[in-house]
Amino acid sequence: MGAILLLAGSLVPASLGGAELKRFEYQQILMGVPVRIVVYSAGEPLANSAVHAAFDRIRQLNLIFSDYDDESEISRLCRTSGAGRPVSVSPELAAVLAYSLEVSRRSEGAFDVTVGPLVNLWRKARRAKQLPNPETLAAAKQRVGYQFVRLDERARTVELLKPGMRLDFGGIVKGYAADEARSVLKTKGLPHALVGLAGDISAGEPPPGQSGWRIGLQGLGAGERPPEQFLSLRNQSVSTAGDTYQFVEVGGKRYSHLLDPKTGLGITRRISVTVVAATGLMSDGLDSAAAILGSEKGLQLLTASKVEGRIEELGPSGIKTYQTAGFAKLLAPAASVKQTQ
Repeated sequence: MGAILLLAGSLVPASLGGAELKRFEYQQILMGVPVRIVVYSAGEPLANSAVHAAFDRIRQLNLIFSDYDDESEISRLCRTSGAGRPVSVSPELAAVLAYSLEVSRRSEGAFDVTVGPLVNLWRKARRAKQLPNPETLAAAKQRVGYQFVRLDERARTVELLKPGMRLDFGGIVKGYAADEARSVLKTKGLPHALVGLAGDISAGEPPPGQSGWRIGLQGLGAGERPPEQFLSLRNQSVSTAGDTYQFVEVGGKRYSHLLDPKTGLGITRRISVTVVAATGLMSDGLDSAAAILGSEKGLQLLTASKVEGRIEELGPSGIKTYQTAGFAKLLAPAASVKQTQ
């Protein structure tokens, strides 16, 4: 989960195209995280119907990408690993896997969509507050490697070449789900909408009378203080990766929930990465990759990927901030912005 706070725009009914638009807000727990949707609609029945459809879309995606559900599409696909045959997959799985493999290549494996065996091991280690057995860790590493995924985008088939491989889309699919939900809202006639899945937010047309959705940023040193900086976003997505809230201490050492595929353990650097991109699929995948790479290589990845981002990393002399050339243009003053709970 990232450290981004959702902040609403105008709370006052506004007129657009002759119709008075009112603000409606909804929240459910889906994909294991709070999902928040804010829309501006001429009436509550339309808002309720559209948001219901958006939540249903997220549920549909969970049936594809959940690694907790033994009957999800990815679970069924992973059971064919090493079988020596390609498997037909849904358009959604093919699309997200294609971009996941692209980020895996760009980041030289810092993001690896096949990291499932290590994720399962690290989850158990975090619960037990004990590092994995070295032999068990080494065995899990043998089942990881994005190079061993064969995707035929035209035929829409996937073959996992090694036995025991396990795909894990936890570092990328929430941003995709936010975009898909917002697409449903737009199709239903509600373009003025914002969808947030924890630290992954998809912002559509802004609230009436506003230039953009205002989204507060909290870095490594913010704690529980109100944000001092805000993004102003319109038809863009933003994701944040960091260990401010999700970490474990083992033997006096702090480990993040963000897993480095090369070590099989959570990263130990204190880092926060915020990425703004055209889609949530891009922002969600790249923030995790940049966090694992660290500030210097992470910034290079964001720049090469033509997205905007900010990285904060704690070093011996304190917190240092790095950002892409255009990130400052996305910032908006905090004045007169009201936080919604």
